[in-house]
Amino acid sequence: MCSVDPEIQQFKDPYEQFIYHHLQYYGYFRDEENFPHKFSFPFESWESSCHLLTAGNFCKKDREEHDSDKTLLCSLVMETALLKSKQRMLDQLESPSILRLREPRNLFSLPRGRNSKLTPLWPIECEVIEDHIYHTEWVPPEPEPFYQPTGNEFAPEIVGESSGTIVYFIEPAITGTYFIASRVGGSRQPIKSAAVSLKDPEDTVLLFESRFESGNLQKAVRVGEYEYELTLRTDLYTSKHTQWYYFRVQNTRKDVKYRFTIVNLMKAKSLYNMGMKPLMYSQKDAESQGIGWRRVGNDIKYYKYNTEEGQTLYCLTWTVCFPNSYDTCYFAQFYPYTYSDLQNYLLTLVGNPLYSQYCKLRPLCSSLAGNIVYLLTITNPSKGAIAAAAKKAIVLSARVHPGETNSSWVMRGFLDFIVSDAPDAHLLRDLFIFKVVPMLNPDGVIVGNYRCSLAGRDLNRNYRTELKESFPCIWYTRAMIKRVLEEREVLLYCDIHGHSRKNNIFMYGCNNKYAQNGLLHERIFPLMMSKNIPDKFCFNSCKFQVQKCKEGTGRVVMWRMGILNSYTMESTFSGSTLGAKSNCHFTFEDLKSLGYHVCDTLLDFCDPDRSKFQQCLLELTDLLKQKIQTKLSELGKNMESTWSDISLSDVESSTSGSDSSQSDGPPAHLLKMVEKDCNEKKKKKKKKLLRTRKERNDLHQQFSVSHALKHKEKVLGENSSNCQKCQATQLHNSNHQTASCSILCAF
Repeated sequence: MCSVDPEIQQFKDPYEQFIYHHLQYYGYFRDEENFPHKFSFPFESWESSCHLLTAGNFCKKDREEHDSDKTLLCSLVMETALLKSKQRMLDQLESPSILRLREPRNLFSLPRGRNSKLTPLWPIECEVIEDHIYHTEWVPPEPEPFYQPTGNEFAPEIVGESSGTIVYFIEPAITGTYFIASRVGGSRQPIKSAAVSLKDPEDTVLLFESRFESGNLQKAVRVGEYEYELTLRTDLYTSKHTQWYYFRVQNTRKDVKYRFTIVNLMKAKSLYNMGMKPLMYSQKDAESQGIGWRRVGNDIKYYKYNTEEGQTLYCLTWTVCFPNSYDTCYFAQFYPYTYSDLQNYLLTLVGNPLYSQYCKLRPLCSSLAGNIVYLLTITNPSKGAIAAAAKKAIVLSARVHPGETNSSWVMRGFLDFIVSDAPDAHLLRDLFIFKVVPMLNPDGVIVGNYRCSLAGRDLNRNYRTELKESFPCIWYTRAMIKRVLEEREVLLYCDIHGHSRKNNIFMYGCNNKYAQNGLLHERIFPLMMSKNIPDKFCFNSCKFQVQKCKEGTGRVVMWRMGILNSYTMESTFSGSTLGAKSNCHFTFEDLKSLGYHVCDTLLDFCDPDRSKFQQCLLELTDLLKQKIQTKLSELGKNMESTWSDISLSDVESSTSGSDSSQSDGPPAHLLKMVEKDCNEKKKKKKKKLLRTRKERNDLHQQFSVSHALKHKEKVLGENSSNCQKCQATQLHNSNHQTASCSILCAF
């Protein structure tokens, strides 16, 4: 029988004996005399003896420096033995020690270093080049004015491949398919060259490329020496939504007028008809002069085009002269902001020790392709539980539509300010808990979609969905907001978007017409925004009607969940028509400043001095009276009629937002499954059901009776027809005899 160390026997708990024996095996406690007695005490009354766990109480004599590791291990053994849990610990900074929970481990951590960010995951159908695309951030020293149409802009006739040469082509978005899998780098196949090769150094053909983050050029056809027709790739797994564009050209020539024509846009109205110019970026100018994106283009025209198949599309054409020869240039609808750009920015937040005190980064969920959807929680530590519970929440989100990059620049401006050491930012963090989802649709951003996710559907029409696996980003965002609402009041929800048909910045809200004490209150925040930035924000463009087709949007769903101040903020792709910035394009700094003004307006909206609030409410009341009187006069009613004679929805138009009915419905993969099942059912033959003997006898008897009746009817029918024939024959014979007799009598 094995002997047991008498020192180990002094431990009552078998686990303590095991740990002591285990540590002794590695050389600990061997030189100590009566070591167990030095920290043995009644475990039943550990609450009264927890001070023994403080530093220096494990042994009666002072330990030397080389024994510090041994002391730490003893401390861990004692804490585990006393507390019976790894989640509880004793605070050794105070005396007597206080029992508390350990800090939870981070759910995840971003990799350290700029070059170690999480690599985006692409659908396996996509080819991806290895080039790292980076653009210098630069603000033009002078405002960039709108293009002034002359009315004589040239609209080139679309000739296509029949009269041109394809110089760039990638496989089109396959309609009828759906997302299956993703991986880093996309396709497993070797990357093929999509552009033509130069014949010699003097060859002037442009080399196109778009197989990088957010790029979406599908085909380029050379129809003249310096003229090209461009076809954009539709959103993956759809045949719709072409508005955003982002591509690269190389082998340029200086001081030569090039013409580009995008031939498959789908919106009837566009800001290009109002003076918006495309954006261009020159690699050589960025490296030599630090110049970034700038507005370029002349002879700009947006016009209608009917294909040979009868489809109605719209074309955008413009001319441009490149600043350098043999340059690498990029064109885009608006300043690009990719998923990698977001991750680089979040790395700066995580790496700043000051920000980490009040800014926590967590993964909200993973997208269909497996890319992380990030959630930021920003607030100052509260002084107590009561103060923490009293804080209201503010929820902001952006980039649900991947082609609306302006929303990311607004979000970045907001984050820059709210984490800063500005006094107003510190006050806001004291007052509120900010829940921020900076990019709701990372998959769409990565592949260069304009509106949809990899489910082939518009996420901003599916906030009511229960399909967590198909729409994880939206489902988890809604679930997060539900949890916040259970804990505290959400004062404001704002989903940031971009608009391709209207200038300026404006908001869409929801009429609180049934709230007696809150009538018109939903319009106060937008009105305050217009007063804080009168040269950018247009209150007259704000709409508050809740349309049936918008029931699935984030704004309406959050409003129905109980958030009265629920908004969609729209920022134009173009610029302003107001004040000092009239007829000038917005830069990304203009949009970043909008993020600051959101914070500034929040302070005005929640100011304990309600004078600004009441002033805005009176102004809104007068404005509404004027609109109602105008509407009553149009209807021919008495001006003294009461407000109950007309509803708020009658005095304003719809939100004039984008029509996403083409993207409503189940996700693409579910539709494919339904279609497959229907086709299989059609192919299968219907099997006859087996019957019992009694049923078969009854059926046979019924068949025999019906057969006999049919046979009888047939026989009777034949007899009657024979009788009719006989009668007809007799009548014919009698007539013939009568006629013969008449003839004989005549002779």
